[in-house]
Amino acid sequence: MEIEILKSKIHRITITEANLHYVGSLTLDEDLMDAANIIEHEKIQVVNVNNGSRLETYVIKGKRGSGVCCLNGPAARQGSVGDVVIIISYATMQFEEAKSFKPWLVFPKELNKL
Repeated sequence: MEIEILKSKIHRITITEANLHYVGSLTLDEDLMDAANIIEHEKIQVVNVNNGSRLETYVIKGKRGSGVCCLNGPAARQGSVGDVVIIISYATMQFEEAKSFKPWLVFPKELNKL
């Protein structure tokens, strides 16, 4: 049996930009991606602490060290600059493997820095 479990979480990152007229996705600082073991184009869930919205999209690389967290396209309607969000990715694995799996957890500091 396979189950879906938490793979990675960036807890309480601040939205720095919202670009309604971009094609779509979430632009994320590459340092944060590496720390959370998230790769470009990976499916993610974005949970907005300020307004309660949840959305699924994918990640594109942002400038390393920039602290960027930009909602793009329709996702830009789900949050505002300054909102705090949680970024989550999941993995599917065998039930027994999942029992011992340890997710990557990242707790950014001010300005979305590690």
